[in-house]
Amino acid sequence: MDSSDVILTKNDLGSIPKLINISKKTIKIIKQNLFWAFFYNVLMIPIAMGVLKPIGIAINPMIASLAMVGSSLTVIINTLRLKSK
Repeated sequence: MDSSDVILTKNDLGSIPKLINISKKTIKIIKQNLFWAFFYNVLMIPIAMGVLKPIGIAINPMIASLAMVGSSLTVIINTLRLKSK
């Protein structure tokens, strides 16, 4: 039990397909979260640093930090979808 990833608490092997389904959904959501976090960082960090300021695109670092909170909330809300499935 110490080295296992999953422990069946009932003598019902019918729960194994449900377990596999949950693990597939978990991996899918992890990939979505990684995509959105990467997308946000690639887009917003250079803007917050002022790299695009010469062409007129700039954002206050305080606003960028609030947007980071929004990004984190998006990841959390996306993850909470697992509870509803």
